[in-house]
Amino acid sequence: MNITLEERKRVALIAHDNKKAEIVEWAKYNKATLRKHQLFATGTTGRLIEEELDVHVTKLLSGPLGGDQQIGALIAEQKIDILIFFWDPMSAQPHDPDIKALIRLGVVWNIPIACDRSTADFLLTSPLFHQKYDIKLPDYSSYIKRKDF
Repeated sequence: MNITLEERKRVALIAHDNKKAEIVEWAKYNKATLRKHQLFATGTTGRLIEEELDVHVTKLLSGPLGGDQQIGALIAEQKIDILIFFWDPMSAQPHDPDIKALIRLGVVWNIPIACDRSTADFLLTSPLFHQKYDIKLPDYSSYIKRKDF
């Protein structure tokens, strides 16, 4: 099964506290590109990016309050096309299981994920980011039909 990502992507933006300034600076640098797409973000990250870019951001809850899980649910519902998640590898997060679950869902649904600025830059400058793109979804039918639970 395939799904088609339209030219106008639905981009989720998340950043840990120690990475918020970095994602805002990155978003400012990529303002012209990001303005062409639909943006989603967890609480504070969304507010900061919305203020800096003067563009609408659909803001969800703060990550620790469930925002990461809300983004994950949107990924599972195929309502998010790209995940940009600047996470802090140098400090433990109290909601680490939620973070792992979010990244896992991105992989399960085969969406592009960037966890650092360099990868995010590569994603945004790829010609595929600016056109329709067919994502091949893994075949989970045997998993869904399993009887071993």
